[in-house]
Amino acid sequence: MNENIGFISTRFAGTDGVSLESAKWAKVLWDYEHRSFWYAGRLDRSPDTSYCVPEAYFENPENVWINDRIWGKTFRNPLVSHRIRDVAEYLKTTLYEYVNKYDLRILIIQNALTIPMHVPLGIAITEFLAETRIPAIAHHHDFYWERVRFSVNAISDYLDLAFPPRDPELQHVVINQAAREELSWRKGVSSELIPNVFDFETPPPSPDEYTKDLRADLGFAEDDIIILQPTRIVPRKGIEHSIKLLEALNNPRMKLVISHSAGDEGYEYKSMLEELARDSGIELRFIDDRIGEIRQVDTEGNKTYTLWDLYPFVDFVTYPSLYEGFGNAFLEAIYFRLPILINRYSIFARDIEPKGFRVPLMDGYLTRQVVDDVRRLLGDEAYRRSAVEHNYAVATKFFSYSVLRRSLRTLITNIKGLEQL
Repeated sequence: MNENIGFISTRFAGTDGVSLESAKWAKVLWDYEHRSFWYAGRLDRSPDTSYCVPEAYFENPENVWINDRIWGKTFRNPLVSHRIRDVAEYLKTTLYEYVNKYDLRILIIQNALTIPMHVPLGIAITEFLAETRIPAIAHHHDFYWERVRFSVNAISDYLDLAFPPRDPELQHVVINQAAREELSWRKGVSSELIPNVFDFETPPPSPDEYTKDLRADLGFAEDDIIILQPTRIVPRKGIEHSIKLLEALNNPRMKLVISHSAGDEGYEYKSMLEELARDSGIELRFIDDRIGEIRQVDTEGNKTYTLWDLYPFVDFVTYPSLYEGFGNAFLEAIYFRLPILINRYSIFARDIEPKGFRVPLMDGYLTRQVVDDVRRLLGDEAYRRSAVEHNYAVATKFFSYSVLRRSLRTLITNIKGLEQL
């Protein structure tokens, strides 16, 4: 029996983890002829299946006003409580309209009951589920207790109520084992573990006419060795380790390329990296102005490429993160058959490393052995090919769409009592 399924979040747009993973879920559900519809404050999905409510976006001015008064505070003004309740009531009416408009039978809440970027929306969803008893799945990517910035707050009552709620009929999904245990301990609810996935059964696209001159267009020489750091410029990404790696490799042809922008947490970290690169004699390239969510050409004829356009021209990936909820960039590197350096952040060490990937691993600092392994992966073609093909096979087994397909079948069967999707 096919169902109309509604996805709900503050944003479904761009290349953030929530937007990407929800699209993968929708693709697998579509394969089973379930139709997906989208509710958010910012959307880049098809207008025919989208229900945009600007007030649901976490950067909506009203929500920014609320956030400024609840985080880093230990006291909440009564006016703030009234504003939270008013916005939540309004958003709840839009949820009723959304469900009725598309005749939705199942809801999938994407991180909106997990990280409290939009407290009124979390309250609205919680109350809507309590009032309607519509079957729902809450897909949790990163909880508030995993972020220091949420540790001091004036809304402990709302966090207990809605992030996530203790609804006995709400099915919970987490992306790593640590989150599963914390959720059980803090909220007393069980959850299904579904890791982030990639379509490893379908090989990545090859370069085409649009990207054939990418290297030269981005200012790289033919013999440059492109070392990619495919992350935002924030301290937890550990980019200083990537600079130190290139310093140890001591090859002037190597260029460290950072694909994403700074600004989410200020620009001091970027300035530090620039200074460190200068002192280390490393050429550091920022190309976020040329990497976007879609291909496009500006009025001066400059092309914007996607990250996936860039990967086929990359020689090595660095991912020395201090913390990640899972690690989509790791799977992307494996998908494009690229060798990758990993710092053993806790989720990798517990959930990914035991699967048997062959990658250079640092444990908070670079060793001579790690540097030598990276050098061999860059210089020994047979060794490199053996490693990346092995990693692709491991990822296909543990992190492919087939894993997601089995898990979603179980979740939907639990909800509907169906024998099959």
